[in-house]
Amino acid sequence: MINTALKNAALTQSVKDGCLLLCLLGAATAISFLLDPYVSLTSLCMLYVLAVVLASYRLSRTLAVCAAFAAVLALNFFFVPPRWTFQVERSEHFIALLTMLVLALVINHLASGMRRETEIARRNEQRARQLQSLAIALADADTPVLVKRLAQSALDVAFSGPNVVALLDADTDQLDLPLDLPNAVSDGLRCCIKEGVILGAGTGRWSELDAWYIPLGARRLEAALSGAVCLQNVAGDDESGREHASALCTMVAQALWRLRLSGAMQAAQNEVQRQQLQGIFLAAISHDLRTPLAVVLGAASALQLQHDKLSMAEQQRLLTSIVNEAGHLASLTENTLQLVRLANSTQSLTRDWESMEEIIGSVLARIRQVDTGRRILTKVPASLPLVRVDAVLLSQLIGNLLENALKYTDDAVHLVVSLESHAQGVNMLVAVKDRGPGISEKDQITIFEAYSRGDHSERSGQRGSGLGLAVCRAIAQAHGGSLILRRRSGGGSSFVLSLPLATEQPFKQGEQP
Repeated sequence: MINTALKNAALTQSVKDGCLLLCLLGAATAISFLLDPYVSLTSLCMLYVLAVVLASYRLSRTLAVCAAFAAVLALNFFFVPPRWTFQVERSEHFIALLTMLVLALVINHLASGMRRETEIARRNEQRARQLQSLAIALADADTPVLVKRLAQSALDVAFSGPNVVALLDADTDQLDLPLDLPNAVSDGLRCCIKEGVILGAGTGRWSELDAWYIPLGARRLEAALSGAVCLQNVAGDDESGREHASALCTMVAQALWRLRLSGAMQAAQNEVQRQQLQGIFLAAISHDLRTPLAVVLGAASALQLQHDKLSMAEQQRLLTSIVNEAGHLASLTENTLQLVRLANSTQSLTRDWESMEEIIGSVLARIRQVDTGRRILTKVPASLPLVRVDAVLLSQLIGNLLENALKYTDDAVHLVVSLESHAQGVNMLVAVKDRGPGISEKDQITIFEAYSRGDHSERSGQRGSGLGLAVCRAIAQAHGGSLILRRRSGGGSSFVLSLPLATEQPFKQGEQP
């Protein structure tokens, strides 16, 4: 069907070219009849030469040659004495006709060559632009499906086709072929993958076919073979077309190989991160958990074995030690497990629409059981928008920040909530401010890393594992926000949590669900 359509199109074009040739010669003859009483035979020759030049630029080489001979015959028949015959009486007329024929053929040859070079240059420019556009599009492609779609579109633009792009399935190592694909094409694609070279017309392999089979990748790197392409209805002598198809396929293969390498690198990075987190967890068990466990075990053993010999004050001291160390163990274990879960989990958080006032209220109710001096001062505006968060994790974040602030200062700790507008939307800011010793510039770089305890912790003698701020940052990032440290003028630190607000709220501000 496709071959028949191509033949019909070629026949139609031939008829149009023939009509154009007749029009050019007819126009030259008509103008010559009008000018014949006023000009010489040489001037009439120039009119026919002009027609031949136009024919050379617009028609095929064969029709242009025919136009040269037809122009000489028309000039001889209509204007060279004796008129209305093909005879030539005088030798100078014969020389003029012969010269006109040679001139027309030379002009035709030069014009045809120039037109051919122009066409080649135009085609090369189009192909270069297509390669550039495909390279830009492939640079942004992030899935094999998108790469395949771009490759199919580029090949359909460059070649009449039909064209087939088949990719190897990463799991089954089989070509993903359309169900209605002819068996000959399927076999050709599989053979192309197996041999890793171009097959088809003009390649020396399966040259009797009118198709090209091009692998997506290099045979020397079997892992780099990502699929194959079939281009049908092509000419074996079209070397430039085959080179262009090979260039397109090379770019597609490189894009697929880049995606494969990116996936492997991401998997390797995830594995490295997992190993690091496991190392952190093991370090916590081997070091930070050992000391409080020893204290708890020693105190409990003393109470069990020497209960009758200990005074009430000593028993109370041991029980207090057990409670404190057990609380430290609980906090350390919770922070470690939470950090591992946030950094190594592929599942999304369990989010819901929550009120920041209620989250802060629950955190304060828990912390004020130990903050008997009620040093925490809050500034929370009324009718704040709802935030879509994991309330348990956000409570842990705010609680860790408040506990740290209470630990390192004897003054009041301020908890301030505000809204900040920017070009991308609105963020809710939760700031915990203290007047403690502050954090040095050196420690500010690593303060949010796991097991990082700055100089201020050592100077103050406060006990900690160095996991609290790392967990806080992980929780903030899991919610699409950020946690930053700012130094306060006059001394102290300010930890600012920034959470993006959704553009649409489930309820109007001030309205209860």
